[in-house]
Amino acid sequence: MKIQSVMCDNRKKVFQVKSSKGTMWLPYAKVEVRPSSTDPIARVFVDKELGREGFTYVLASGKEGTVHGEQVLEYNQDPACLRDALLYKLTLEAQKRIKKSPLSTREIIRRLRTSATQLYRLLDQTNYRKSVDQLLSLLHVLDCDVDLLVKSRGMSGKAA
Repeated sequence: MKIQSVMCDNRKKVFQVKSSKGTMWLPYAKVEVRPSSTDPIARVFVDKELGREGFTYVLASGKEGTVHGEQVLEYNQDPACLRDALLYKLTLEAQKRIKKSPLSTREIIRRLRTSATQLYRLLDQTNYRKSVDQLLSLLHVLDCDVDLLVKSRGMSGKAA
């Protein structure tokens, strides 16, 4: 995500980030170097050293903080970011299961009806061009059940 502009709103205590995906907010409470009323933000700018994929802010005390665009997307629960996180978790689980599996790599490839190259692409956690379907098929071959839990945000952690 390329950031077009960033502003700070001290009244709401949020960063306002504009990109091609729209305007998103990130609360000061979610950043590592936190601004406060005694140490406010003196300057905020889109960081060209990060390829415009993040921003840097400087507090009045001189402390600096940097925020990557992924943090903003994750906080705002961008669907593509959530999908990538799911793919990453499923891939790591598949890697663990393959190491523990009694099946040979050749047998896994045969059961998937695919090539060795495709299997290695599936196991690459940096590859986000694969589908959830492919990973679910791999986990099925590895004799795993995958359950998806859907819950209301307001009910998480609260007894009914």
